[in-house]
Amino acid sequence: MTGQLRKVKLSFWQIWNMNVGFFGIQYSFGLQQSAVNPIYDFLGAAPDEIPLLNLAGPVTGLLVQPVIGALSDRTWHPVFGRRKPYFFNGALICSICLLVYPFSSSLWMAAGLLWVLDAGNNTAMEPYRAFIADNLIEEQQPLGFQMQSFFTGLGQTLANLSLFIFPMIFIGKTGSLPTWVYASFFLGSACSIISILWTIKTTKEIPPTDEELKKMREEKKGIFQPLIEIFSAIKDMPKVMWQLALVYLFQWYALFCYWQNSSKSIALSVWNATPQSDPQGYENAVSWTGLVNGWYNIVTFLVAFILVGFAKKFGAKKVHALCLVIAAVGFLAFPQIGNKNLLFFAITGFGIGWASMMGIPYLMVVGEIPKERYGVYMGIINMMIVIPMIFQNLSFGFILKNFLDNDPRQAITFAGVLLLIGALFTLNIRVKKSVGEEI
Repeated sequence: MTGQLRKVKLSFWQIWNMNVGFFGIQYSFGLQQSAVNPIYDFLGAAPDEIPLLNLAGPVTGLLVQPVIGALSDRTWHPVFGRRKPYFFNGALICSICLLVYPFSSSLWMAAGLLWVLDAGNNTAMEPYRAFIADNLIEEQQPLGFQMQSFFTGLGQTLANLSLFIFPMIFIGKTGSLPTWVYASFFLGSACSIISILWTIKTTKEIPPTDEELKKMREEKKGIFQPLIEIFSAIKDMPKVMWQLALVYLFQWYALFCYWQNSSKSIALSVWNATPQSDPQGYENAVSWTGLVNGWYNIVTFLVAFILVGFAKKFGAKKVHALCLVIAAVGFLAFPQIGNKNLLFFAITGFGIGWASMMGIPYLMVVGEIPKERYGVYMGIINMMIVIPMIFQNLSFGFILKNFLDNDPRQAITFAGVLLLIGALFTLNIRVKKSVGEEI
């Protein structure tokens, strides 16, 4: 009897409980997107230093996620399970780092803590993707992956709304940073660990068969074995994953351009302020950015489940390509808007694109990878995400300074163009049939 045969159809609320832990992971990620770069600004970072200071996320993702994926594929404990130990420990690291982060008194301290925080986030995130593939029958996998998209939107919404609401409640400075930073990060610390514990308590993992356990015991152990497994999986990687990697190159390069420059773009287009020329105006822009980014994440969790139906009917690649185009249009309009309220219309497009990015691409590949290698291949997909991020962090400071006049508004326009290119490459993907897709 195989693991596949022992899967049963789960209720909506069982799948919901399975994914609650993703909420805490994404709350943490939302703070990284919207709060960390302003913190760097408050601590005196130069504009072209910001990309390099953001290297932590992609580098730790490149190093941690594939290794954790390979290890989780070969892990089983009768009490703790296969994937749960990894995303519990990852969430615990995140919780501690978020608790400590507001006490950063210098750039080096903030950047160092970000490295540890990202290592925790990446340790938690990858096993969660495999967790869905492990436990859901094929027809429910689209709902499972888009449920993660829903919780991505919800978690990041609340993280960003905290940047808007808390400055009204927690006024003034504590140490080197505004007091609201402490409140936002303390809440994130609680959400990270509590949501993971909810999933661990309510969801059981499917145990491996006797044959699978025997295979695990017989597999070679050693410090380099996960790396050997990663290189072996890359060698055997389905063609569709190579095609998706090209899409991700443009998609994730663009997203980092937006996240690094959104608050500064709004500060210039709406308040005509920089951190140096008008600190109060810039702080207002940071607060409004939290609200704007909160809105695109609201859009994400509102449309996440709708995209499941579209993907089943029209195919995952067509849906993803269209969503990238809609997001690109939003980015192209964003820096041209001087009315702060109209920014919500522009960023709605990104919310739709973000909902697709967090779930739909997995439907293109999950049916073409062997179930016993779900973990390592989900880790490799993350490598396809973080390599463009590393490339962006290493190259974009030069591009911004020499070709875009150090203007954050031009950076976001550049991001829009990259998403359009990504949409074209999405249509070029040759996929047999997406999981759950109707014929």
